[in-house]
Amino acid sequence: MTTPRKTRIAIVFGGRSTEHAISCVSAGSILRALDPDQYEVVPVGITREGAWVLAGADPATLAISDRKLPEITTASGSAVVLAADPTATELIVRDPADGISSLAGVDVVFPVLHGAYGEDGTIQGMLEMAGIPYVGANVFASAAAMDKEFTKKLAAVEGIPVGPYAVLRAGASLSDADKERLGLPVFVKPSRAGSSHGITKVTDWADLDAAIAAARRIDPKVLVEAAIVGREIECGVLEGEAGGAPESSLLAEIHVGEHDWYDFEAKYLEGGRYDIPADLPAAVAARVQEYARRTFVALDCAGLARVDFFVTADHQIYLNEINTMPGMTPTSMFPLMWAATGLEYPKVVDRLIRTALRRGTGLH
Repeated sequence: MTTPRKTRIAIVFGGRSTEHAISCVSAGSILRALDPDQYEVVPVGITREGAWVLAGADPATLAISDRKLPEITTASGSAVVLAADPTATELIVRDPADGISSLAGVDVVFPVLHGAYGEDGTIQGMLEMAGIPYVGANVFASAAAMDKEFTKKLAAVEGIPVGPYAVLRAGASLSDADKERLGLPVFVKPSRAGSSHGITKVTDWADLDAAIAAARRIDPKVLVEAAIVGREIECGVLEGEAGGAPESSLLAEIHVGEHDWYDFEAKYLEGGRYDIPADLPAAVAARVQEYARRTFVALDCAGLARVDFFVTADHQIYLNEINTMPGMTPTSMFPLMWAATGLEYPKVVDRLIRTALRRGTGLH
């Protein structure tokens, strides 16, 4: 009796964005969740400069330890290249000692990359060219969800409420009319970034230029959003099994504690406080879940997403953003929400891989 061949999965993590370290932590969590009897894992790290290396598979090296963040460097392993030939679906290893060699074909890629050059459609386009199925949204959905301007525009067309905002393209400044319309305070943020990098809360217009400059160090296009006084509510969405409708998780409410808002430290270094399920009236919770699923469909997402909202004291709901490759760390809301819903982390990962293999590449 022959042993069934294991599914060969490349876990790609690290990357060139400001979310490099969180991507590494997410990858470590996924490596722990994969059943070694079912999956053969090829861990591929990408350095901050963009070099691909065949990294180690020990999840312990990808964890935050004593507030020190993990990082992929060229010393992490041999250089590796993904062949763009769809008839090959292989990884080419370049080792200084052994020369060039080829790994066996890859069945599926899990691009655990957050932010630019990973969550924005770039690696998705590369994998489409290579003909390798991958977990998560396609090129368009990844790009649209990464860009907060277009997320808001597409959501608004579908009748999903968004708060007041202004877009500042490279070189532009906020007009007096927009200042009056938005009021204070405002949040100034890069249009295409995540993990709260580059975000400043502005309570005095005298501080606006410095906040815009901080955001533009990450992205020349900046959003200025009116602060919405409300509770921060998140919802996980999974692509339906076998082509069914997307499904939403129980909701989480984020508590920022001593922090003025949900910044990087509150998210990743201090663990944060949260309630799952969020304490909301059943009708309000159901409407948030509906908006989450509708946002997922409006952007033509696939695989998974975390959709974030504000809910005001009078139960008005406003979309904040959608993440097509949300954090998958031990303290990340996406796996925690699904665990509370009844789908533990390993089952979530298995489902994501199954739906990616079923979907394949190309138009669908």
